[in-house]
Amino acid sequence: MLTAIIVGAGSSRRMGFNKLFAMLGGKPVIAHSIDAFARTKSVDEIIVVAHPGRLPEVRELLNRHKVPKLKSVVAGGNRRQDSVRKGLEALGAAAEFVAIHDAARPLIQPEQIERIYESARLHGAAAAATPVTDTLKRADDNHFVCGGVEREGLYAMQTPQIFARDLLEKAYRVVAAQKLSVTDEVSAVDMLPARVLLVPDNEFNLKITYPGDLPVAELLLNRAGPNEVGKVAPTAKV
Repeated sequence: MLTAIIVGAGSSRRMGFNKLFAMLGGKPVIAHSIDAFARTKSVDEIIVVAHPGRLPEVRELLNRHKVPKLKSVVAGGNRRQDSVRKGLEALGAAAEFVAIHDAARPLIQPEQIERIYESARLHGAAAAATPVTDTLKRADDNHFVCGGVEREGLYAMQTPQIFARDLLEKAYRVVAAQKLSVTDEVSAVDMLPARVLLVPDNEFNLKITYPGDLPVAELLLNRAGPNEVGKVAPTAKV
């Protein structure tokens, strides 16, 4: 049984307004993300983690859209990892695998989710990622270049990230016990003697972070249509 935890409890500080309720293709950003998992056959339940101050608004939105597979809406914590733990605490007893997805990635599609889930079932842990193609440089405190970074073998992490439930729960227990700060679930699982398979994804699975990301996402939807954005040619797994 696969449960999806959609994480949308951030402050949207860099946007200047709540990005999850920004309209994209006629509906809020967060609705696109949730809808993709609702349309994924392998997903059995959905848990939404929202900012404590926006819980009534999120619940009203989901009631209005009559989201299938919705199990619960829970309040998030101060950090992303705290919000993910809140989602894990809301899991039902039957959940065997857990998919963690950023609510601010509205262009994800069921085909991508299924591909990552298939890899997670085989290996216990799998995550969407895209190879780094830009030239990378280090800079000092004054923004002067002070070195380069070899990009061979480097990947930019995306979501969803899908794990066997017991593996992810164990990883977060270690993170809590050692008082660590992690920015995604792969970083948490890295604390264990476990391996995570990276599933190459396309660059359309962008995260809405800055105001300029919204028109880019709108353009992708308008050009390809909501059911075509996530399709990519088959590619070798890492």
